[in-house]
Amino acid sequence: MGCSRVTAGEPRAMPAVEDKYEKVMELAKRRGFFWPSYEIYGGVAGFYDLGPLGARLKEKIVALWREYFIRRQQHIVVEIETPVIGPEKVYEASGHLEHFTDPIVECLRCGRKFRADHLIEEKLGIKAEGLTPEEMTRIIREHDLRCPVCGGELSEVRKFNLLFKTTIGPYSSSVGYLRPETAQGMFVSFKRVYEVTRQRLPLGIAQVGRVARNEISPRQGMVRLREFTIAELEFFFDPEDPWHGGILDELLDRVGGKLRILRADAKARGEEKPEEYGVREAIEEGVIVTPWLAYWMAVARDFVRELGVDWNDMYFDEKLPEERAHYASQTFDQLVRVSRLGWIEVSGHAYRTDYDLSRHMKYSGVDMRVFKPLKEPRVVKRRIIVLNMAWVGRTFKAKAREIAEEARRLSAEEAERQLREKGYIVLAGEKIPAEHVRIVEKEEKITGRKFIPHVVEPSFGVERLLFVVLDHAYSEHGDRVVLRIPRRLAPIEAAVFPLVRDERLVERARRLWWRLLDAGFHVVYDDDGSIGRRYARVDEIGVPAALTVDYQTLEDGTVTLRDRDTWRQVRIPEEDAVEALKRFLEGASLEELGEPLEAAGEE
Repeated sequence: MGCSRVTAGEPRAMPAVEDKYEKVMELAKRRGFFWPSYEIYGGVAGFYDLGPLGARLKEKIVALWREYFIRRQQHIVVEIETPVIGPEKVYEASGHLEHFTDPIVECLRCGRKFRADHLIEEKLGIKAEGLTPEEMTRIIREHDLRCPVCGGELSEVRKFNLLFKTTIGPYSSSVGYLRPETAQGMFVSFKRVYEVTRQRLPLGIAQVGRVARNEISPRQGMVRLREFTIAELEFFFDPEDPWHGGILDELLDRVGGKLRILRADAKARGEEKPEEYGVREAIEEGVIVTPWLAYWMAVARDFVRELGVDWNDMYFDEKLPEERAHYASQTFDQLVRVSRLGWIEVSGHAYRTDYDLSRHMKYSGVDMRVFKPLKEPRVVKRRIIVLNMAWVGRTFKAKAREIAEEARRLSAEEAERQLREKGYIVLAGEKIPAEHVRIVEKEEKITGRKFIPHVVEPSFGVERLLFVVLDHAYSEHGDRVVLRIPRRLAPIEAAVFPLVRDERLVERARRLWWRLLDAGFHVVYDDDGSIGRRYARVDEIGVPAALTVDYQTLEDGTVTLRDRDTWRQVRIPEEDAVEALKRFLEGASLEELGEPLEAAGEE
């Protein structure tokens, strides 16, 4: 969209029979925001291309996310990049091989497959999320639920793993998976990042990248995809001192405000209306179980509002225990209301405790604990288990080291209980008789403690955010479409027009256009058709500002600056156009920039 004209995709009025969702999808396809992938081959469900405008809008959404979650938090958050493909061991450790599943059901007549919980909810109005496959099968049988395509009988419900499987290199035994989230790359790199950031907590590790999920039957356009971009943050902190010496207090003072929350217990009672809580109030009342989760939810609230979402069109939905992922002890989905689809999730906020680091520590054998020094060392007395290692070595040979390591981890109280009840202790699966075990008291100087950090995670699907921006920006002005994308997110920031195709105006307008390009703006130039029609074209793709060179420009060196949303104009000196556009995109009103003129925009 960089040069010459915006001629493809003329603006047009939408038929009255279409709802807003259909209008947004049609506009997105026609004007180059997004469209189904592989169209010439009939398309593949769950895959979408981003066009020129969509790619630019996505870039700006990601930049805004980085502004909120990384740049403003740069004293505690860093960004990394990790591979899209991971070895099987990583996803065995993370629990994805076992738990990353959705319920699937198959038509026994036509062979089509459906996501069972969605089918039950859509056809029967029964909430099925979190039910076991057996429970869903029983509901299908009791209500004689049939295939929605051919009416055939449905199979029993089973679990379907959503990981995309591949091989790494030429050997089929070297199994790998496309990552379903960026999180595991950050967990397995935690120790390295912790060391290069001078071993400080709290520590946030952020990543933006492509992920893949082999969805059973993706629908709803950009809302449910098989490949998409995630913007994710894993935030590590000390669970015994989450406030970290005032760091969190200072940050909470900066965000403030309220959160709209629908609590899990309220949902269980059948309530649907969220309540408002101050951020600190939600922490103090235990609505949000760890303060860092509350902080990042507040940041997410502000970020999504800057995407153009009204306060009343957003809230946080606390997931019931059966709705939570396997790694989470508390989860909130950030929901946004959109046309036709209603409330959709745009981000998930999970308290993952020490699940991930503990699992990777167990499966890799690498110590993922961190050491936190005490302000003042102290001497403590503790009882330890001492084994007759000469006897252990002779008796168990190669297993002696493993037995000794388990003895160091076993508490003296547990050892005494086993000796009292059995006359021996069990270490590494072997019986160690009482005569080869001593429990002694030892003085030890404690300089700190080792622990596995806990984690909270805000995670955003970027393509969903892109759809949300378009849905909330779409408006109609008479028979015209105006895409009111927030100024700083607009893919094209300004348009430059000569009033008519007079050689003098064209030359002046193109000179202004080049100045704006050289200043770093994304700007289109257009001299095709009437000025009203050109305004309509750029309104429809969300261009917030239009600068027009007219005959008065030749006399006094001023141009008009037009606001997309109000169609009002002001005159500004041509030489001030770069600074005026910069201020306008940052939120300045037209009246702050120049002399008001009559409204413009009609044919």
